[in-house]
Amino acid sequence: MKGDIVLLRQAGSRIVVTVIIAVTVLWAAAPGRVALAATLEVKAKGAILMEADTGQVLWEQNADARLYPASMTKIMTMILVLEAVEQGRLSLNDEVVASERAASFGGTQVWLEPGEKFTVEELLKAVAVGSANDASVALAEHLAGSEEAFVEKMNEKARAIGATNTHFTNSHGLHDPDLSTTPRDMAIVARYGLRFPQLLELTSMKEYTFREDPKLVLYNTNKLLWSYAGVDGIKTGTTSEAGRNLCATAKRDGLRLISVVMGSDVPKGNFSESTKVLSYGFASYEFREFFPAGAVVGEPKVDKGQVDKVPVIAERRVGAVIPKGQKEGVQLELQFPDQARAPLPAGMPLGQAVVKQGDRELDRVTLLVAEEVPKATLWQEMGKVLTSTFTISPDA
Repeated sequence: MKGDIVLLRQAGSRIVVTVIIAVTVLWAAAPGRVALAATLEVKAKGAILMEADTGQVLWEQNADARLYPASMTKIMTMILVLEAVEQGRLSLNDEVVASERAASFGGTQVWLEPGEKFTVEELLKAVAVGSANDASVALAEHLAGSEEAFVEKMNEKARAIGATNTHFTNSHGLHDPDLSTTPRDMAIVARYGLRFPQLLELTSMKEYTFREDPKLVLYNTNKLLWSYAGVDGIKTGTTSEAGRNLCATAKRDGLRLISVVMGSDVPKGNFSESTKVLSYGFASYEFREFFPAGAVVGEPKVDKGQVDKVPVIAERRVGAVIPKGQKEGVQLELQFPDQARAPLPAGMPLGQAVVKQGDRELDRVTLLVAEEVPKATLWQEMGKVLTSTFTISPDA
């Protein structure tokens, strides 16, 4: 991997420094990988394989078919709750009182009683591990006041993150003819959810004791947690109308994949077909990292600041998915101003890292100011001028 500053271009009133880093994989072509892609076919109504960091689709089969998500609906339910926790609108320790309506839901459940109290965290675990419908409704009502209001927020979030072919009608996924999504949209929703570390913590739990008296132990419905190396989430979904669904994620050797299989009509088909999809991905691709999240990628000059330079860091991991065994040229462009004017708050966006393959953009990561740079005082500015004026050049 090598880097050179190859371009200075004007962008409005600032100069953008573009660093091109070219990466080439020097292995010989592997025809087996191409053959595997051509023959991969799953027994399901729709499926997709996505790389989690970049959102790049690596394989798909009828990925835009409108299908019933069943309990995969609960992925969005958990996302909205975790987002509220992150924003400080909710605490994991908040007490939730089960309503009569929430307690009335059957199917997979934890047999809530009206008036029974559990924390947000306990109910999230019931949803993630035991796929509890009653717990989903209790959380929805607690956060939004009613399940109907919560569903509106679910659909707003789906549209906001690009899952535009999804329509939620409830928080739990029990069959409704108007409840639908696509494999592509479910992968988008799952990818968004992975930004909340607790989603993986919850959905990777193999079992959870919800009650001690009477004893109720929940076992995760995602059986790939036991049988497939690297799987650590996220959610199954099965009804007679939907068939067998699974949205799964797995990580091996730095490569995280998201697979969605929907509408399988063979016994345990959501697990067997997801295994095929994930195995194809790990056999065919690898992730080549340029910079880890938080790495310093440059130091532009600072004008009128208390320091002369400021480090710029990557908001998240920067890299590219590379097909194994093929020559692939991938370029990284680091775009940030040659000079930035203080004050500069920590975390302020100050550029982009753009991963490209030829003219095709593969990923774009925001570059952030690593540390606050206050504006220099008048005396500090005068000191800089005096220092500059009276500094003797070594060549003089």
